[in-house]
Amino acid sequence: QVQLVESGGGLVQAGGSLRLSCAASGSISSINVMGWYRQAPGKERELVARITSGGSTNYADPVKGRLTISRDNAKNTVYLQMNSLKPEDTAVYYCNAEILRRGSYFYNTYWGQGTQVTVSS
Repeated sequence: QVQLVESGGGLVQAGGSLRLSCAASGSISSINVMGWYRQAPGKERELVARITSGGSTNYADPVKGRLTISRDNAKNTVYLQMNSLKPEDTAVYYCNAEILRRGSYFYNTYWGQGTQVTVSS
């Protein structure tokens, strides 16, 4: 059994900051790419940022320069530091990871349950 548990969402004023965390637990052999996605009401889920096990990152254009993804491989945890938040960043944020379970030969994709981020104007 593998779980991704997110924390750190909440309500913040425009221009403020939040830090999201997502910890993977369970029977894990290794983790490849980890990422953050978001889904606003009435919109499709979209990629926010992703990071490889070696630390390479890529970001969606709307968040470049404001949001920073990082990870702690020893803790199987990925973070999203969110600065200069805007009302259009309001969404449910989901973490995502490509995980190789112990005894398995293939990576599977797992999702967290989501955490709400609301930015007021």
